Amino acid sequence: MKKITYVFLLLVVLAIGALLGYNWLRDNRLPNFRKQAEIYVYPESTAEEVLDQIAEKAQVISRASLERCFAAKQVAQYLTPGHYTISPRDASVYVARMLNNGWQTPVRLSLAGNLRVKSNIAAKIASQLQLDSATALKALSDDKLLANYGFTSRNVFSLLMPDTYDIYWTATMADVFDKQKAAWDAFWTPERDAQAKALRLTRQQASVLASIVKAESNNEEEMPRIAGVYLNRLKIGMPLQADPTIAFCYDYQLSRILLKHLEVDSAYNTYTHTGLPPGPICVPTRAALEAVLKPDFGGTWGAGNLYFCANADFSGTHVFAKTLSEHNRNAAAFQAELNRRARENRK
Repeated sequence: MKKITYVFLLLVVLAIGALLGYNWLRDNRLPNFRKQAEIYVYPESTAEEVLDQIAEKAQVISRASLERCFAAKQVAQYLTPGHYTISPRDASVYVARMLNNGWQTPVRLSLAGNLRVKSNIAAKIASQLQLDSATALKALSDDKLLANYGFTSRNVFSLLMPDTYDIYWTATMADVFDKQKAAWDAFWTPERDAQAKALRLTRQQASVLASIVKAESNNEEEMPRIAGVYLNRLKIGMPLQADPTIAFCYDYQLSRILLKHLEVDSAYNTYTHTGLPPGPICVPTRAALEAVLKPDFGGTWGAGNLYFCANADFSGTHVFAKTLSEHNRNAAAFQAELNRRARENRK
């Protein structure tokens, strides 16, 4: 009888050992997910909510295993906000440790499009990061913070370099500015500094002019010609007379710029003030910056194109002219085509 009891106890011990061994293997070595999943942990997220999110999105194989590891690693206490990637090859214990230690997967922060109003830029950044738009907007006007990068709230558009960046979802605006300053420094090579100097421009002045070029056209092929026009005007002391600077004065709220708008009292009014405005009017792209540094004057610097207007073929491009009379003919051709199309639409 004793022998039977001993055998039974031995079998129980072996069974428990086997179960414990399997659970250890299940928790620590065996992959526990069927698919890759992107998980976002917010500051207010609970461990239970995160576990449910992982179980659903990553299609957990053994929820019990994940629950054991969450409990053993005290995820409820150490859970760290962030963006995490769950891989099919991950074991439960790795995921628990990842969440505790903040082993995040970077997200892609894209800065693109018409970046010309701070509130819209802030909203774009906030939509891709944990940041709220109010915090992002405040940073874009924080002179003390921007001074760490050599910029101000007036020229912060120059600091922003349109591109796509790898960054942690929990990044601060200081982290965002760090990325932008690194991109700015990488852009301004000794060769580009020399190009700017040859045009009698500082880096900031090149950015200001590039912002006007960007605001004038999205056609990168003609940007050097537009830059050439403005550089020719600067060379001879002619006002830039750039309509986008007037639009900037009105926070880009005008649907059409009229003669009365050209009298706005602002240092950014390039009809009433000569030279460059005191800061960029939008975020210049690399293509616009390159156009300023490698302009097409349409002749010699100061004696080339001085005017441009919309093309009468409505292609979205422009026609350029050296003289006012030639420009007036081009403008009249565009207006005539505009009137013709208006008459056609009324029929």
